[in-house]
Amino acid sequence: MSGGIHEGTGNERIGARMNGARQMYHYHVWANAKVLHHLGILPKEVLTQQMQSVFSSIKDVLGHMYIVDNVWLRALSGEGATIPGMLPVWQEELAEADLDKFRALFDSLTPRYESFFAQHPDLAVMSDFPHPTFGKLRASYSEIVHHIVNHGTYHRGNITAMLRQLGYDGPSTDYVFYLYTLQP
Repeated sequence: MSGGIHEGTGNERIGARMNGARQMYHYHVWANAKVLHHLGILPKEVLTQQMQSVFSSIKDVLGHMYIVDNVWLRALSGEGATIPGMLPVWQEELAEADLDKFRALFDSLTPRYESFFAQHPDLAVMSDFPHPTFGKLRASYSEIVHHIVNHGTYHRGNITAMLRQLGYDGPSTDYVFYLYTLQP
Protein backbone atom coordinates (compact mmCIF):
# COMPACT_ATOMS: atom_id res chain seq x y z
CA MET A 1 0.00 0.00 0.00
CA SER A 2 1.20 3.47 -0.63
CA GLY A 3 0.71 6.57 1.46
CA GLY A 4 -0.54 7.01 4.99
CA ILE A 5 0.23 4.74 7.87
CA HIS A 6 0.68 1.61 5.77
CA GLU A 7 3.94 2.67 4.12
CA GLY A 8 6.97 0.41 4.49
CA THR A 9 7.18 -3.12 5.80
CA GLY A 10 6.45 -2.19 9.36
CA ASN A 11 9.34 -4.36 10.54
CA GLU A 12 11.07 -1.38 12.13
CA ARG A 13 7.94 -0.70 14.18
CA ILE A 14 7.34 -4.35 15.04
CA GLY A 15 10.95 -4.82 16.14
CA ALA A 16 10.65 -1.93 18.56
CA ARG A 17 7.51 -3.35 20.18
CA MET A 18 6.86 -6.25 22.48
CA ASN A 19 4.13 -8.84 22.14
CA GLY A 20 0.56 -7.59 22.12
CA ALA A 21 -0.31 -8.16 25.78
CA ARG A 22 2.90 -6.59 27.06
CA GLN A 23 2.43 -3.64 24.75
CA MET A 24 -1.11 -3.24 26.00
CA TYR A 25 0.17 -3.26 29.57
CA HIS A 26 2.66 -0.52 28.65
CA TYR A 27 -0.23 1.45 27.18
CA HIS A 28 -2.09 0.96 30.49
CA VAL A 29 0.89 2.38 32.42
CA TRP A 30 1.19 5.30 30.00
CA ALA A 31 -2.54 6.09 30.16
CA ASN A 32 -2.61 5.95 33.97
CA ALA A 33 0.38 8.29 34.09
CA LYS A 34 -1.40 10.70 31.71
CA VAL A 35 -4.45 10.74 33.99
CA LEU A 36 -2.35 11.31 37.11
CA HIS A 37 -0.38 14.08 35.39
CA HIS A 38 -3.60 15.73 34.24
CA LEU A 39 -5.06 15.56 37.74
CA GLY A 40 -1.88 17.22 38.99
CA ILE A 41 -2.56 20.38 36.98
CA LEU A 42 -6.10 20.70 38.32
CA PRO A 43 -7.07 22.08 41.72
CA LYS A 44 -6.07 19.69 44.50
CA GLU A 45 -9.64 19.24 45.75
CA VAL A 46 -10.72 17.65 42.44
CA LEU A 47 -9.29 14.35 43.68
CA THR A 48 -11.62 14.13 46.68
CA GLN A 49 -14.60 16.18 45.47
CA GLN A 50 -17.73 14.19 46.33
CA MET A 51 -20.22 13.71 43.50
CA GLN A 52 -23.09 11.58 42.29
CA SER A 53 -21.43 9.27 39.78
CA VAL A 54 -20.24 5.71 39.32
CA PHE A 55 -17.84 6.34 42.23
CA SER A 56 -18.23 9.05 44.85
CA SER A 57 -14.85 10.63 44.03
CA ILE A 58 -11.98 10.38 41.58
CA LYS A 59 -9.85 9.18 44.50
CA ASP A 60 -12.20 6.22 44.87
CA VAL A 61 -11.82 5.35 41.17
CA LEU A 62 -8.02 5.46 41.40
CA GLY A 63 -8.10 3.34 44.54
CA HIS A 64 -10.30 0.77 42.86
CA MET A 65 -7.98 0.64 39.84
CA TYR A 66 -4.92 0.19 42.05
CA ILE A 67 -6.52 -2.63 44.04
CA VAL A 68 -7.74 -4.44 40.92
CA ASP A 69 -4.31 -4.18 39.26
CA ASN A 70 -2.85 -5.75 42.41
CA VAL A 71 -5.50 -8.46 42.57
CA TRP A 72 -4.87 -9.53 38.99
CA LEU A 73 -1.09 -9.45 39.37
CA ARG A 74 -1.42 -11.80 42.35
CA ALA A 75 -3.79 -14.00 40.38
CA LEU A 76 -1.40 -14.11 37.41
CA SER A 77 1.48 -14.96 39.74
CA GLY A 78 -0.45 -17.83 41.34
CA GLU A 79 -0.89 -15.95 44.63
CA GLY A 80 -4.67 -15.73 44.47
CA ALA A 81 -5.10 -17.23 47.92
CA THR A 82 -3.29 -14.24 49.46
CA ILE A 83 -5.72 -11.67 48.03
CA PRO A 84 -8.21 -11.60 50.94
CA GLY A 85 -5.40 -10.89 53.40
CA MET A 86 -3.99 -8.14 51.20
CA LEU A 87 -7.23 -6.18 50.74
CA PRO A 88 -6.97 -4.45 54.16
CA VAL A 89 -3.30 -3.62 53.44
CA TRP A 90 -4.19 -2.02 50.10
CA GLN A 91 -7.14 -0.17 51.62
CA GLU A 92 -4.86 1.19 54.35
CA GLU A 93 -2.36 2.37 51.70
CA LEU A 94 -5.20 4.24 50.01
CA ALA A 95 -6.91 5.72 53.06
CA GLU A 96 -4.94 8.98 53.10
CA ALA A 97 -3.56 8.78 49.57
CA ASP A 98 -3.01 12.03 47.76
CA LEU A 99 -1.93 12.38 44.13
CA ASP A 100 1.77 11.85 44.92
CA LYS A 101 0.93 8.67 46.82
CA PHE A 102 -1.17 7.41 43.90
CA ARG A 103 1.75 8.06 41.54
CA ALA A 104 4.06 6.08 43.83
CA LEU A 105 1.57 3.24 44.22
CA PHE A 106 0.93 2.90 40.49
CA ASP A 107 4.67 3.23 39.79
CA SER A 108 5.34 0.38 42.23
CA LEU A 109 3.17 -1.96 40.15
CA THR A 110 5.16 -1.61 36.93
CA PRO A 111 8.36 -3.43 37.99
CA ARG A 112 6.25 -6.18 39.53
CA TYR A 113 4.36 -6.67 36.27
CA GLU A 114 7.64 -6.52 34.33
CA SER A 115 9.02 -9.23 36.61
CA PHE A 116 5.97 -11.36 35.85
CA PHE A 117 6.49 -10.82 32.10
CA ALA A 118 10.17 -11.77 32.40
CA GLN A 119 9.25 -14.97 34.23
CA HIS A 120 6.43 -15.80 31.79
CA PRO A 121 7.60 -14.90 28.27
CA ASP A 122 4.85 -17.05 26.69
CA LEU A 123 1.67 -15.20 27.59
CA ALA A 124 -0.41 -17.66 25.56
CA VAL A 125 -0.07 -20.19 28.39
CA MET A 126 -3.43 -21.14 29.84
CA SER A 127 -4.04 -21.07 33.57
CA ASP A 128 -6.90 -21.41 36.02
CA PHE A 129 -8.05 -18.33 37.91
CA PRO A 130 -10.42 -19.10 40.78
CA HIS A 131 -13.00 -16.47 41.68
CA PRO A 132 -15.00 -16.56 44.91
CA THR A 133 -18.27 -15.67 43.16
CA PHE A 134 -17.97 -16.82 39.55
CA GLY A 135 -15.89 -19.99 40.00
CA LYS A 136 -12.84 -21.05 38.04
CA LEU A 137 -11.89 -19.19 34.87
CA ARG A 138 -9.60 -20.91 32.38
CA ALA A 139 -7.80 -18.18 30.43
CA SER A 140 -4.40 -17.31 29.00
CA TYR A 141 -2.11 -14.86 30.71
CA SER A 142 -2.54 -12.66 27.65
CA GLU A 143 -6.33 -12.61 28.04
CA ILE A 144 -6.00 -11.56 31.68
CA VAL A 145 -3.54 -8.79 30.81
CA HIS A 146 -5.97 -7.55 28.16
CA HIS A 147 -8.73 -7.62 30.79
CA ILE A 148 -6.57 -5.53 33.16
CA VAL A 149 -6.00 -2.94 30.44
CA ASN A 150 -9.66 -2.94 29.41
CA HIS A 151 -10.71 -2.50 33.04
CA GLY A 152 -8.33 0.47 33.36
CA THR A 153 -9.64 2.01 30.14
CA TYR A 154 -13.19 1.75 31.42
CA HIS A 155 -12.32 3.50 34.68
CA ARG A 156 -10.18 6.16 33.02
CA GLY A 157 -13.37 6.92 31.09
CA ASN A 158 -15.21 7.21 34.42
CA ILE A 159 -12.58 9.71 35.56
CA THR A 160 -12.98 11.76 32.38
CA ALA A 161 -16.77 11.81 32.80
CA MET A 162 -16.38 12.84 36.45
CA LEU A 163 -13.97 15.61 35.49
CA ARG A 164 -16.47 16.90 32.94
CA GLN A 165 -19.15 16.81 35.62
CA LEU A 166 -16.85 19.04 37.69
CA GLY A 167 -16.30 21.41 34.74
CA TYR A 168 -12.86 20.19 33.59
CA ASP A 169 -11.63 18.45 30.47
CA GLY A 170 -10.16 14.97 30.73
CA PRO A 171 -6.84 13.84 29.27
CA SER A 172 -6.63 12.10 25.89
CA THR A 173 -5.64 8.53 26.66
CA ASP A 174 -6.84 6.74 23.52
CA TYR A 175 -4.58 3.89 22.46
CA VAL A 176 -3.78 5.62 19.17
CA PHE A 177 -2.15 8.50 21.09
CA TYR A 178 0.06 5.96 22.86
CA LEU A 179 1.04 4.53 19.46
CA TYR A 180 2.12 8.01 18.36
CA THR A 181 4.52 8.11 21.33
CA LEU A 182 6.24 4.97 19.97
CA GLN A 183 7.14 6.62 16.69
CA PRO A 184 10.68 7.91 16.28
